[in-house]
Amino acid sequence: MTATARFEALGTIAVVSVTDEGSLNEARELLARELAAIDRACSRFRDDSELVHANASAGTPVRISRLLADAVRVALEAARSSNGLVDPTLGANLRAAGYDRTFSLVRERETWQISAVPARRASWRDVDLNETTRMLLVPAGVELDLGATAKAWASDRAAARIAEVTSCGVLVSVGGDVAVAGPAPNGGWSIRIADDHAAELDTPGPVVAITTGGLATSGVAVRRWATDRGEAHHLIDPRTGHPAVTPWRTVSVAAASCVAANTASTAAIVLGGDAPAWLVQQGLPARAVRTDGAVLTICGWPAEVEVA
Repeated sequence: MTATARFEALGTIAVVSVTDEGSLNEARELLARELAAIDRACSRFRDDSELVHANASAGTPVRISRLLADAVRVALEAARSSNGLVDPTLGANLRAAGYDRTFSLVRERETWQISAVPARRASWRDVDLNETTRMLLVPAGVELDLGATAKAWASDRAAARIAEVTSCGVLVSVGGDVAVAGPAPNGGWSIRIADDHAAELDTPGPVVAITTGGLATSGVAVRRWATDRGEAHHLIDPRTGHPAVTPWRTVSVAAASCVAANTASTAAIVLGGDAPAWLVQQGLPARAVRTDGAVLTICGWPAEVEVA
């Protein structure tokens, strides 16, 4: 029988499930420790984070921790594999659109006055990371944001570490970015697909099962806020610098890792109508929900069970 713990972290909901009930407390502590370290290294919203320091030093190389170096490497790999659709250099665009603080504070604010974003003179290709010396150069005029990959990477890291320490099967979800490791329970890990990652586990909706890798859902229905130009959301299209105009409310993807799943689901939202063909080309099982509620399953998406 599996056991589950759920708590707040990184401005979202973290969940850990294990196949050995006696390992739950240790698993929860390992996950909490991992997320606290990720927050100190990668947060865009705390003044003492390494990422904030690196952004403030844009144009000058800074020495960073191994953790942040790995996080930046993962983000740059996501940009490369998505041909720039998932871009870690959009921090200034997010800030201009209104996502300049944790989402709980964004939600409380009155209508945001959108400001102009200075024309970017550099891109993700110009971020200079030396993994040997752990020196990072953020190009002048660029602000890194690792939100598109850091939570998914944390899920992958934590699931692998917990499985290694406890020798049991593990599921980790951070803001709906799910990774599994170790021996899965009979029938696999049941994962409920929902617009809102904070929904209770017994919320009605479709359920799929996975036994390895990861599953991620990206969407524009929840992280939205009012602006003087209409509603905005947190998924920026690098081609325009503005929140993506997309026919999809959510896109869920299953892949070999949570980072790969999250990269693909985010890219699919940005791609809009071209997403189904792109996902087929990538060979990635996916579930795309249109803004009118119509559901499209792609490339062998796992069978769903509707739970009331």
